[in-house]
Amino acid sequence: MRGGHGSKHGGMARPPLPFQLKPKDAKELDDVLHGRVQQVRVVLRALALLHLHRGSSAPEVARLVPLTPQAIRKIAHRYSAGGLASALYDRPCPGAAEISAPAEKQPIVTMACSDPPPGAVRWTVRLIAQEAVKRRLVPRVGRETVRVLPQSHDLKPWREGNVVRG
Repeated sequence: MRGGHGSKHGGMARPPLPFQLKPKDAKELDDVLHGRVQQVRVVLRALALLHLHRGSSAPEVARLVPLTPQAIRKIAHRYSAGGLASALYDRPCPGAAEISAPAEKQPIVTMACSDPPPGAVRWTVRLIAQEAVKRRLVPRVGRETVRVLPQSHDLKPWREGNVVRG
């Protein structure tokens, strides 16, 4: 073998990092794998953690589970730093918070049923989101939230008949 790089016996391979699951976490992983339907990424992460717990190295686990050794080490690190939930599940993506209170929704719906701002021919999802923040109806709002808002009120603000004239 040339150079001996990456060989299990010759030189450069790193030894597996010591990794142990808490007993209750090992049981919970078993429940995740044998319980209700889970996202594929959650199952893969659970399998990776169990293999690491049984003493396999990240490259060995990568041959059994379709993840890279780097991803497997990251999962182990997330477990060590933040526990099982942190290792298995993704954190919520940053973005606009969901508007759930009717008191927050109503001013946006009212605005969308009025004439569009000067220079705009009609309301668009993007324009409603921008104007809601500009008019300080909400601190911030995502376009997807705005998109489903008129639907939940059975409104079509782009139709002439739904515009409220004062």
